[in-house]
Amino acid sequence: MTIEQLQPGDIIYAATDILNDGSVPDMPEGQLIAASGSRGVLINTGHLEEDETKSIYLVRFEDANSELSPPIGCWPQELTVQPADG
Repeated sequence: MTIEQLQPGDIIYAATDILNDGSVPDMPEGQLIAASGSRGVLINTGHLEEDETKSIYLVRFEDANSELSPPIGCWPQELTVQPADG
């Protein structure tokens, strides 16, 4: 399965460390949102209005306490469908 085949509700993983770029309110810029390998759930998919060929994925990642982060937009290269040990 590829990222493009995923549907809302599917499990997805962070391929790299994902940091707040300043777009997540109530969280300091630069703070770690999801470490590489963190499990998340796909909320929705979309594209950039300026360039419909660029996909963006809305994901909520689990933290160490299995609580979900706020929904964040991720680029395809930041995500993977395989867990780090899989």
